Amino acid sequence: MSLSTLAREHVLFAMLGIPRLLCHPVWRDADPGQGNGLGVLLVPGFAAADLSLQLTSTWLRDRGYEPAGADIGLNLGCTTELVDRIEQRLEQHADATGDRVVLLGQSRGGALARLAAVRRPDLVRGLVMLGSPVVDPLDAHPHVLRAARMLARLSAAGVPGLMNDDCFTGPCFDDNSRALAAPLPPDVPALSVYSRSDGIVPWRLSLDPSAECVEVRSTHTGMGFDPAVYTALRERLVAWSTESRPALCAV
Repeated sequence: MSLSTLAREHVLFAMLGIPRLLCHPVWRDADPGQGNGLGVLLVPGFAAADLSLQLTSTWLRDRGYEPAGADIGLNLGCTTELVDRIEQRLEQHADATGDRVVLLGQSRGGALARLAAVRRPDLVRGLVMLGSPVVDPLDAHPHVLRAARMLARLSAAGVPGLMNDDCFTGPCFDDNSRALAAPLPPDVPALSVYSRSDGIVPWRLSLDPSAECVEVRSTHTGMGFDPAVYTALRERLVAWSTESRPALCAV
């Protein structure tokens, strides 16, 4: 990755887009009845926490949705353990809102959200993935993989709560790869947002064959601040919140 690309993907550079978002009609024109109380569970990206999606949560709440964080702490740990925790939060939020909920994940969070949707489609009204490497997670840019493998080495040295070698090879990796490649159920609509300017996840990795794929011109870290992303979200979420929804099944 070039220094210019690395600079553009720095979170401080991405945050320069916040004023543009806050002045855009997609942010300013808020209808509090739009969401009809539809629950949305937000899953942060790699090495990020719920706070990274605070603006998205605010945008949703102002429009009558019921957002909630995935509550997984920093998105660093074992894939299977993280999906277990997301499933638990999914159950809680579906119970709290009385209906199926939307899963919205950024970067690795979108891949984790997809795994949760495949596992528990009975709880999922829709799925949104922002710059998520769902086609081949190990084909991300080399510096990202180096960071992930460094976490695995730290885990092997005894540091708790990080990724381990099973995230890259072995039964855990194989099981999650198969689940990630599985088609989404027909009653779980999905949106995958990608950008050819993404300096972290090559855009082709976000072309989920089970999802509607929408292109924006954002950087990877800047997707949560891009008006085009919220424009795409608004249209799909309105449809998901107003369409007839079957009753939540007891499990």
